[in-house]
Amino acid sequence: MTETVTECLKSGTDCVTLINSINTDASAVIMCVGKTQAEINELVQRNVDHLSLILLYAPVDASDDTPDIAGAASGLKSTHVAAVTTGTDYIAAN
Repeated sequence: MTETVTECLKSGTDCVTLINSINTDASAVIMCVGKTQAEINELVQRNVDHLSLILLYAPVDASDDTPDIAGAASGLKSTHVAAVTTGTDYIAAN
């Protein structure tokens, strides 16, 4: 079964939520308890990398059934793009 753009973006929603939660208050995120700032930054970076990869999905030719997320309307992926920026900014600040 071929995934749609919406389904692929939905798979990245946990990354968006985690990045935004850490940015708001890392100490309140259970995944951050007991971690150093460097470990938290690594966690954020892994999620930024995952979202960045999803945002690059595009078919290579007409027979490729990869969802065209790269070419999708910006409104469909705006929260994902914003989370990448938030995560990148968070790491730079911490």
